[in-house]
Amino acid sequence: MKAIKLISIATIVTTVTLFAGKNVAPAKSSVVPVGVPVGLYVGIGAVWAPTSINCPCTGNVRKYDNPLGAVARIGYDFNQYFGIEGRYLKAKYSRNFATVTHYGIYLKPQYHITNAVNVYGLIGYGKTTIDCNYKTKPLYDGSGLSFGAGIEYDLSKDTSGLTSGRAFDGEGDQEQGFGVWIDYQNLLYNKGAAKVRANVVTAGVTYDF
Repeated sequence: MKAIKLISIATIVTTVTLFAGKNVAPAKSSVVPVGVPVGLYVGIGAVWAPTSINCPCTGNVRKYDNPLGAVARIGYDFNQYFGIEGRYLKAKYSRNFATVTHYGIYLKPQYHITNAVNVYGLIGYGKTTIDCNYKTKPLYDGSGLSFGAGIEYDLSKDTSGLTSGRAFDGEGDQEQGFGVWIDYQNLLYNKGAAKVRANVVTAGVTYDF
């Protein structure tokens, strides 16, 4: 009898164990959605605009100036190798004579050395005005080819949960968050009667959406 009772108890325990969780819904894991980068970015920063002219007032002796100002940029990365960018800059804080205003649109070929570091080129068409602080008429006001090169560094953190280090793969259209940049751009070379030359160095902060 004891053996029969032990067998009965063991059978009941086994049955309860097998069917105890039969009607219990499985736990659902919560997934936090991650924003998908769209390739759009904006930026704002400072500009230094070394400028020189052949000044008639000094017997066409070359005269130099280094105005400072601000730059704004907006762009779109089609993929990790190619984008398009528009920018506007104005450098008017100078010790000498020049105020430089420029806006244009550029093709932006780019290559990522690492997930965080991107080198790029700029080539496009822009309008540049060089004003003399002592005259009402600009020294130069015209449009033409503009080109340059620069480097960007992605400051964003990994938000994908799938990789370590940077957000997503960090390449061009995959960046999301803040970054910094510095670049050089040639605006003018021996333009107009005063043989105006103007280059700019810009640096600032970007945000990739």
